[in-house]
Amino acid sequence: MARIKGALNAKKKHNRVLKLAKGYRGARSKQYRIAKQSVMRALNSAFGGRKLRKRDMRSLWISRINAAARLNDISYSQLMHGLKVAGVDINRKMLADLAVTDAEGFASLAKLAKEKVAQ
Repeated sequence: MARIKGALNAKKKHNRVLKLAKGYRGARSKQYRIAKQSVMRALNSAFGGRKLRKRDMRSLWISRINAAARLNDISYSQLMHGLKVAGVDINRKMLADLAVTDAEGFASLAKLAKEKVAQ
């Protein structure tokens, strides 16, 4: 029985990695060994980047809420505390969207929070 060599599978594996490395500069996109290292590092960074994106978005929402709250003469922390005391269960993503798209609705929430904090 003839021996089966692994050339076809190796070629497939190399092409898969080189396809992922498309757009990299120099040997990183041409040579398998170097491309493999670059792709492995890039995939690890992508995993971490997806975690960082969530952190960055929450930070952006808080900044937007704070800016809108200050326009309504209340700080971010007082607004969040007032809403919690009032029993308004709304997350920061929705609150930030409300601050950007519906200023009157946000103003009514800020007024409610101010009243609850003052008590």
